[in-house]
Amino acid sequence: MLEMVSMLLIVVGVFALGDFCGVITKARLSSVFVALITMLILFMTGLVPVDIIKKAGLSEIARWGSPILVFSMGTMINVKQLANEWRTVLMSLISMLVVVVVVLAVIPIIGKDVAIVAIPIINGGIIATNIMTTAAMDKGLETAAAAGALFYAVQKFVGTVPASYFGLKEAHLIVDEFRKGNSQGLLEKANKEEEEKNAVETFFTKHKTYYTPFMCFGIAAFGAYIAVFLQSVTGLHNSILALILGVIAGGLGLVPTNILEHGKSSGFITMTVFAAIIPSLAKIEFVDLLGMGGTLAITFAAVLLGVYVLIYLLPTWKLVGSRNLAFGIAMAQLMGFPATYLVANEIATAVSENEDEYKVIMAKLGPAYVVSGMASVTTLSIVIAGIMVNYL
Repeated sequence: MLEMVSMLLIVVGVFALGDFCGVITKARLSSVFVALITMLILFMTGLVPVDIIKKAGLSEIARWGSPILVFSMGTMINVKQLANEWRTVLMSLISMLVVVVVVLAVIPIIGKDVAIVAIPIINGGIIATNIMTTAAMDKGLETAAAAGALFYAVQKFVGTVPASYFGLKEAHLIVDEFRKGNSQGLLEKANKEEEEKNAVETFFTKHKTYYTPFMCFGIAAFGAYIAVFLQSVTGLHNSILALILGVIAGGLGLVPTNILEHGKSSGFITMTVFAAIIPSLAKIEFVDLLGMGGTLAITFAAVLLGVYVLIYLLPTWKLVGSRNLAFGIAMAQLMGFPATYLVANEIATAVSENEDEYKVIMAKLGPAYVVSGMASVTTLSIVIAGIMVNYL
């Protein structure tokens, strides 16, 4: 018992250190990056056992935690918003396919297994990473699994800088047009959407008193159970099914948005799913790390170059009417929601000089960044991971 609690304390302490660094640097230093690199150092120096996650009692929790977390993520997806922003969704899908093609193209350099693991991770976030690294470990592909964890650790760095840069360029253009009196429609749209949002009443809002922490967790667990059961019947991966069930429950207003967050259990479940990635780092040697650094550099360089050529330079950007916006949407898959919202909000705050200018910027950047983050990371990447895992 003492050993289990000691191991748990170390793991939780590493996550806490990551969060601390993320907060103190205002997210310039990724909490995920700090946590994974810290664990890697602890493994390489022999300060913690390679099976620390198992000894901490987190291995089994992570297995059932994953479909529960995916169900909760599904409740965050606004189907109406996705439909209204169909151009953004399509651009997001195109940019994800660009990543698929580009990463497949560098297989002669990085290897097939690493490429298959990397694609859904670059397309997505923690769930895609969990699916791919776990599958790679189960099949003895330890190098590919470790590379997947490192891809996840650094991808936000790769995506945030260009997303912010091109977002700022777009925001300045929006504000200039607004000050000339050419973008009043955006302000009216933002005000109307805010009024409509406040007027909506759902089953959840009528009975929100009953949605206690245990009730919310129970609903999410039931959704996960149905997803796992349907997997045994259909053969479709439970992550895809849990996502669909979450979208339906959220879309019908039966549950709150992000039900785990409402039930005050999101942090714990996210930590357990995150913990499932850590064992993939346990057997990395220093020599392996040097090789993986080159693999990451080559892959991300190819991704950025491919997106720049196929999305920014070619007429593909015309789908959303702006080169800057198209590139920002393409980078959303590397960041995910809510990081995409935070970037859009930061841009709007920095560029605007009053509340109306802020609303106008967010009316254009907000939906594009948020929807692309949800479409890629929260939705499509999970589907892609559920498909790609069969090719390992």
